[in-house]
Order: sequence, then C-alpha cells, then structure tokens
Amino acid sequence: MSELENSRKRINSIDAEMARLFEERMQVSREIAEYKRSHGLSVRDPAREAEMISRNRGLVKEQAVEGYYVQFLRDIIDLSCDYQSQVMHGMRVTYSGTEGAYAYMAAKRMFPEAELSAFPDFTEAYRAVERGEYDCAVLPLENSYAGEVGAVMDLIFSGDLYVNQVVDVSINHSLIAGEGATPDSIRKVVSHPQALQQCADYIHRHGYETLTYSNTALAARYVKELGDPTVAAIASDETASLFGLKVLDTEINDSKNNTTRFAAFSRARNRPLASGKREDENFILVFTVQNQAGSLAGALNIIGAHGFNMRNLRSRPMKDLQWNYYFYIEAEGNINTENGRDMLRELSALCAKLKLVGSYYAGNVQ
Repeated sequence: MSELENSRKRINSIDAEMARLFEERMQVSREIAEYKRSHGLSVRDPAREAEMISRNRGLVKEQAVEGYYVQFLRDIIDLSCDYQSQVMHGMRVTYSGTEGAYAYMAAKRMFPEAELSAFPDFTEAYRAVERGEYDCAVLPLENSYAGEVGAVMDLIFSGDLYVNQVVDVSINHSLIAGEGATPDSIRKVVSHPQALQQCADYIHRHGYETLTYSNTALAARYVKELGDPTVAAIASDETASLFGLKVLDTEINDSKNNTTRFAAFSRARNRPLASGKREDENFILVFTVQNQAGSLAGALNIIGAHGFNMRNLRSRPMKDLQWNYYFYIEAEGNINTENGRDMLRELSALCAKLKLVGSYYAGNVQ
C-alpha cells in the first residue's frame, strides 16, 4: 500500500468516527432543543457559544490549524442551532396584542421558529400557557421610561409560570396614519396608554386629543379601518408597513433611550449549573413579609449578606388584602448554588410567601 493510500485509509477511519460522534452530538442537540422548548429558552445563546469556542480552541495543540478548528466549531454550532430550530418548529408562543406590536417583535426575536398567537390581554396569554395550551408567553416586564407593567407583575406573584429569559427591545415610536393624512391634518392620536405617556411632550406640543387602546398595533389597525385623515396612531415603523399606513413623523418619544424588557414565561423553571458562573446571571424573587417593623429590612439584609446584588426592588399592592403589599426583586448572581439555597431557606423563615420566579442570562438573544 502506498503512502497516499495509507493516508486516505486513515482519513476514512477518522471520518467514520467523526460521523458517529456527529450523530451523537446532534442527538444531544435534540435533547437540548426539547429542554429549551419546555423551558421557554431561545435556540441561540451568543455568550454560551463564545465561551465554548474560547474553551475548546485550547484543545488544539498545533497552532497552524487552530484557526481552522475555530471555524469548524462555528460551523458545528450553526448546524446544531439549525437542527434545534427544526426540533422546536411548531413551538406555540403567546403574546399580548397583534402582529406588529412590540411584544410580537420580542417574541419573534426570542423564538423565530415558533408559531406565534396573539391574545387581547396579558392575563389571557399567561393563563393559556398555565393551562398547557401553549409552550410559552412573551410579556413586558417594564419600560425604561414608564416603569413596570403592573398587570404582569401581579401575574408573576399570583401565577404558576417561571421566567427563564429576558430581552431588551428598543422602543421607537412614530406617528402613522392612513391615506390623505398629513402632519397638519391630525387632531387625535390613538395608542397604548404607555406609548401615549412616552410621547406626552410631543402630543402636548401639537395639541392632540388622545384615545387609549389596548395595544400599539391594534391602535394602528383601528386607524387603518377608520380611514379618518384626522386620526393617527402612535406605533413603530414596522407596524406602519404591516398595516399599509404611512409614517408622518419618526422618533417622537420624549426619551430617545426608551427600552422595554420582555420576559418569556413557561411552566418549567430553568436551573443553570451551579458551577461555571457567568457574569450575566440574574434571578427574580417575589415575596411578602410579616406586617411588623423591620421585616422588609430583614429580608433585604439576608439577600445582601449572601452576596447577591439587588438591581431592582419594587412593591405592589395585594388585590385581596387592602393596604398590604408584595415585593419584587431582581438580583445578580446564580441562585442555583448552595449559597443561593441557603439564602432561600433563611428567607422562607422570614417571609409569609416566597416564590423563586426564575433565573435568566441578561442579553442572551441578539
């Protein structure tokens, strides 16, 4: 056997082993996809992919081929993600509003392979997932300008779903209207109350009347169907394109740094590994404390004593108990560690109700 034939024989043997390992890897990718589907996680996680490439490139000892191996890893990741997208095809995701709404954009960004269904309000979308009719619900947590979305906060406290993913969506409002409308013809604007609030200065300067609607995209559809050149909607440019409306003015937000955080809610809670800490790990807690002096301070001290940095603390009135409140906290760190479990045990002794809403990586979708 010639040297060339011998080398080709070795290549064939290596290829056969690689084919076996490839099948095994793709089977594990399928298992990961099924986990992501049940836990409301996106296919792609750029931080995880970058960490894997950084770690695995060190396995190659020959510097001349390291770059080729990195490209091989990227290709394998892309193939695995494509396969996971196929496995997750048909995943059913709910959101509040209609096609073209910011919630629709957030859901499409998190789950591009999913079947998206709109519900008229947050509660119906949330309950549909609780009943098992859908895999996941994408709902807003808060806006950087208008604050938290109280109705969603209340669902978090009273409901059974978990948050495993949070993404930021930039909000850029435009003034959009139908045929025959001009900037001078508009007398009334229609939109969601938060969108109207976010554009309050613009509305005041132009002397517009306002009409509230349950959703920015639904407001746009209303304007389209109304066909009145004196009525415009406040929504996104994408919404204008979707409903065949024209953009009369852009970036009419009072604040140009306007972002809404959307969460993916599912019936199962994701549990990140206790090891391999990532800097972007976060968790959400809701709880009540005894109505006595120092109870809230005691709970906050426990969280701080365990080294978790609180980045968000809010209180909300409890619907069934007048002048009683529950508390919502987001904190940085991995709660799925022994330290995190110790903290939860200590809080349980102090809190009348305690719920770990979920863990998530900040900015895990691009």
